[in-house]
Amino acid sequence: MSNLAPALVAFIAYSLLAVAFWRAQVTGNLEALNRSGIAHAIGVPLALQGGLLYHNLMVGHSLNLGLVYSISLILWLTVLVYWVARFFYPLANLLSLVLPLAAVGVLLPVLFPQVHKLTEPTSWMFDAHVLVAMLAYSLFTIAALHAGLMHFVERGLHHATLPNVLKNLPPLMTMEKLLFRIIAIGLVLLTLTLVSGVVFSEEIFGKPWQFSHKILLGFISWGVFATLLGGHYLKGWRGRTAVRWTLSGFVFLLLAYIGTKFVLEVILHR
Repeated sequence: MSNLAPALVAFIAYSLLAVAFWRAQVTGNLEALNRSGIAHAIGVPLALQGGLLYHNLMVGHSLNLGLVYSISLILWLTVLVYWVARFFYPLANLLSLVLPLAAVGVLLPVLFPQVHKLTEPTSWMFDAHVLVAMLAYSLFTIAALHAGLMHFVERGLHHATLPNVLKNLPPLMTMEKLLFRIIAIGLVLLTLTLVSGVVFSEEIFGKPWQFSHKILLGFISWGVFATLLGGHYLKGWRGRTAVRWTLSGFVFLLLAYIGTKFVLEVILHR
């Protein structure tokens, strides 16, 4: 119950800000709003949700690895990335799309409280490993959503059937630059996750490294994203090629992480 009040405040703040952004989009004043105090105010619910996430993810001396909190973290990080990036790119339209999702994300842990922690207290190396992994997965989720938007915008422009909600999105070149920067940061974090899990397996997990389907899918995803970045910087890959490779890499990562957690928590109740 101690989380209810700040969660409701954050939910209301996200909702009011979402309404403000949608009204600005209808009236054509979205980019003016992007530089205003209202846009800066997004930092308030972001800070509240960040504090809630820290409180919920740390239970005693163990990490809470529940699926609901992972989803909430991904939505929080999505808003954070776009909120910071708006200082460098015209991304107000993207904020108008993700603010309603953030409002839902802040309530998920309240509506579906879960505690899925390890039975034994974890070491700082394990905590660091898991948090870096969650940040990597979150960034690649953002990249996949971003690539999906790029796909719909490009297809709509070719067929002159772009929905109103997508008409005022940033130029594709701007969205593409941000996509590759998100993927580059995510790849660094994923590399740290995979290398630390293999090299320091005994220190992190308390047992020698063992090959599994989750590790295989993780390395395949790493290979896809590494190839995409290499192709982009060396051969100029972009557009539909970038979107397809991004979504392909994300599917492998989704199977490795969310798929595994869904099976363990929802189907096997572990």
